[in-house]
Amino acid sequence: MKVLIDTNVLVSAVLKDKDPETVIAFVVEQPGFEWLVSAEILAEYKAVLGRPKFDLPQIIYAQWMTLLDSATTLFDVNLALEFPRDQSDAKFLACALAANAEYFITGDRDFSQAQKLVNTTILSVSQFKKLIMAA
Repeated sequence: MKVLIDTNVLVSAVLKDKDPETVIAFVVEQPGFEWLVSAEILAEYKAVLGRPKFDLPQIIYAQWMTLLDSATTLFDVNLALEFPRDQSDAKFLACALAANAEYFITGDRDFSQAQKLVNTTILSVSQFKKLIMAA
């Protein structure tokens, strides 16, 4: 199963260490699941986690960088998509379309309006846990 994970879910996993981290671990550990990223998404992950406001200890930052480099599947996205609600989030929708992803896990309510743009099922962390992990 091809899964995209929004940056806000990753940040929550790193900082809060609860359900978002459980979901990411599930996606990484399950045979048949792929955590998809584009080069643009991967760059955003790394830049956001490196922000001074998060003040991550270097060892924690390095562990997450290693996980991102080893556990994600880089997908070449060569399409542009308009997402007027928040154009900076269009990269996730473009990757979902290009890769034909089954799921996009996000905590951003802006994406509720995006469901009509993609065939990918857009879920919150709790919905993913309930519908996919409990199945």
